[in-house]
Amino acid sequence: MYGDGTRCVHGGETEPAAGESFMPGPVFAAPYHLGGSDRLGDTDFYGRGGNPTWRALETAVGDLDGGTCLLLPSGMAAIGTLLRAVLHAGDVLVLPTDGYYATREFVRTELAELHLRVREVPTAGPFPDDVFDDARLVLLETPSNPGLDVCDIAALAERAHAAGALLAVDNTTATPLGQRPLELGADAVVASDTKALCGHSDLLLGHVSVRDEELARRLGRVRTLSGAIPAPFETWLAHRSMATLDLRLARQAENAAALAEALSGHADVKGVRWPGMPSDPAHEVASRQMRRWGGVLRFELRDAEAVERFVNRSHLVSGATSFGGVHSTVDRRAQWGDPVPDGFVRFSAGCEDPADLVADVLAALRR
Repeated sequence: MYGDGTRCVHGGETEPAAGESFMPGPVFAAPYHLGGSDRLGDTDFYGRGGNPTWRALETAVGDLDGGTCLLLPSGMAAIGTLLRAVLHAGDVLVLPTDGYYATREFVRTELAELHLRVREVPTAGPFPDDVFDDARLVLLETPSNPGLDVCDIAALAERAHAAGALLAVDNTTATPLGQRPLELGADAVVASDTKALCGHSDLLLGHVSVRDEELARRLGRVRTLSGAIPAPFETWLAHRSMATLDLRLARQAENAAALAEALSGHADVKGVRWPGMPSDPAHEVASRQMRRWGGVLRFELRDAEAVERFVNRSHLVSGATSFGGVHSTVDRRAQWGDPVPDGFVRFSAGCEDPADLVADVLAALRR
């Protein structure tokens, strides 16, 4: 098998031919030419049902995930499509208490008519003996967003399957290069590709990858009937951006490591967490299941005003509510309703030079 960088650059390519571009341009089509109603087969016939630009990126991402990939127009579209494809009225759903807040909000509001029985457990556990009883779906998020706690995917998948439940993992923070939940026993992996995979803070995209072909077909039906489809141009841009994913992640992890070291023990900073630090509470479990570290860390400043001053004084760090991009960003998560202190910061390390970024962050704290 090729390495990560090779797979990112060449994933989803067609056989090269003289005179053709390295990557075909996006296909813009609503209807396609029909070859006769009895000869539709697997050919494209309408833009809501299929597009060759989707399939190229789905092939590339599916190869990284180790399953069949289905693209959606955002990470939340991916979450919603998975939940609607799997859950029925009255089902038991297990969610993380400390995962992405919009997932919990979607379940409470948009799926309220299903009268789901929702059980919430912190990512770091403990997971009670009976928490998976009668469950239809267990959704994990590891490392969690924004706390960066970690749970043992393989162990929880085994327990969920023993109880007859499916297990899905939100892999947004880890990325397909950092972690492969399907290889650890998960039935589905979802991600907001808006973050690291696209990586330039200019696209919205998401995906679900599964190994079971029947589940893949069910997800495809939900996507087609709901109309939650990605745009061809954005898909093409994401495919182009994915070529540098390996390089970007390496620099982002280098920057996160340097920042975690520089901020640990700083007089004005507390609660520094990054799973790549040997001293981090999540490191032992994370090191067993993660293939490489990411660029997201967290820490706390005194209060909301301290975070605002820090961002205003920095020359390289911007305030933004996303992560995984080439620019370093800070998000004060309490403003979005996460149950964290007012000065809690999710820091997304970008691709700046490590020495420049560390110097800028320390100067912004010192000024």
